[in-house]
Amino acid sequence: MGLLQDLAGRIADGIAALTGDRVLMQAMVAAAANVIVADGEVDDEEIEAALAGMRANPVLEKAYGTLTLEGELFEGIERARSRTGRAENLHRVAAIADRAVEQRNSAFLIAADVADQAGISEIEHRAHDEIAAALTVDKTALLAASPAYPRPA
Repeated sequence: MGLLQDLAGRIADGIAALTGDRVLMQAMVAAAANVIVADGEVDDEEIEAALAGMRANPVLEKAYGTLTLEGELFEGIERARSRTGRAENLHRVAAIADRAVEQRNSAFLIAADVADQAGISEIEHRAHDEIAAALTVDKTALLAASPAYPRPA
């Protein structure tokens, strides 16, 4: 039965890559947007890091162009400028909490890449805590596994 489930999963992933996985894209956008806005400044480097991370995802890369991802990211950033919008973004992040750990980790790590442009600040760490909780991933382990990131405070 495991072989059939694996095959079904691969077929589903292939279809998602061709048609797009809007829920996954929205989760990645929302996580990145909350971190981008966390310190009160929207830096071009953070936006580029978010877009590069999303374009590196095989499902998103095949289904969504850069302009679409950029437009969605700017909408997420606008939402993140208010408390209600950040909560809505976290709701979008939590929408993939039942997905495969690889997808959840990927969403978290895109947000981590965004924050690491000038070092992860304390307020960005708090945003990461919220995102990790919404995704049910281990923030400390994910950041520690990447040599590019210092250990969280």
